[in-house]
Amino acid sequence: MPRGRPAAGPGVSAREERGFRALMDLAHGFMASQVLFAGCALGVFDAAALGPVDAAALARSSGLSPRGTRLLLDACAGLGLLRRRRRRGAGPGRGPAYTNSALASAFLVSGSPLSQRSLLLYLAGTTYLCWARLADGVREGRSQYGRAVGVDTDDPFTAIYRSEAERLLFMRGLQETWSLCGGRVLAAFDLSPFRVICDLGGGSGALARQAARLYPGSEVTVFETPEVAAAARAHFPPPADEEGVGPRVRFLSGDFFRSPLPPADLYILARVLHDWADAACVALLGRVRGALRPGGAVLLVESVLSPGGAGPTRTLLLSLTMLLQARGRERTEAEYRGLAARAGFSRLRLRRPRGPYHAMMAARGGEAAGAGRGAESPVGRGAGSDVGDQE
Repeated sequence: MPRGRPAAGPGVSAREERGFRALMDLAHGFMASQVLFAGCALGVFDAAALGPVDAAALARSSGLSPRGTRLLLDACAGLGLLRRRRRRGAGPGRGPAYTNSALASAFLVSGSPLSQRSLLLYLAGTTYLCWARLADGVREGRSQYGRAVGVDTDDPFTAIYRSEAERLLFMRGLQETWSLCGGRVLAAFDLSPFRVICDLGGGSGALARQAARLYPGSEVTVFETPEVAAAARAHFPPPADEEGVGPRVRFLSGDFFRSPLPPADLYILARVLHDWADAACVALLGRVRGALRPGGAVLLVESVLSPGGAGPTRTLLLSLTMLLQARGRERTEAEYRGLAARAGFSRLRLRRPRGPYHAMMAARGGEAAGAGRGAESPVGRGAGSDVGDQE
């Protein structure tokens, strides 16, 4: 028999073998996700942040099975989340030590300023349960909360906020998102001419606080439902740099579809429109336009699909999440332009800062954003690249 690599099999070409391996990588992707989620839920990365972890010792201290713990740690190492090191002079019954990889140290340890642990735990729970019903969601074209978590409602946030623990986990997940992406989207346009900024649906206030730091001359407000505003005040205190200087970010309570909106020069809608169907988006944008002060604008932050809606893949997957958990979807730039135009905004620009989210500035018809303040219009300035303009 010739030496070298064995044949792929009868009738199977090398190209088909590569295709099969790619298919299996996709098919088993959920297993890798569950390893990541389990490592977060069981405190593996927090334990490894304190020093090298021994599987047997971790199992004893955490009440886990020794065999399961060793398998999980080895899988985490295989995925690049942990580093596996054999100890010097280790005897037959002594296993390797595990330390966090750079990725885990940055994003998976609770105390890290870039930690995404709460977001991952939310994905591991609610989102994962809904995605298990993807085929049903595609057949029916509707949310799968009823089957996934037993809350069947037309209002997605009734399900998202179905318990205090779930509400806090969701709010912490969004706070972690803005710890990475918030500064970029807020700097995509120069917002300094806007003296009064209101973040509609701003959750814990994480994005609003970044706006207050970036634009210290502005008054920043978060407009949220009474329950979310109360949770933000109770569980998300201002950071140390705000202590002693007064409340740099205020919270006001209401329903942005029904309650009077507080007057503002700039409204922020960050990851809001993708939750809702077109008619609701137009209605909300129309309410925003009616409440804006002269020369005002709205900043939209979303993950925008490429022209024609063919990608990027992450945004397409996020759009399926909206099918399963909300009423909306991700949209193209042209679709956001259309929504804005129907609500009376005649000008919209999109910029693409680094990261998964894009920034769009929409100005009221017949006005230049930032007008009447003795400053250049912020539309057309800032970091990032202009993608389009509609006068």
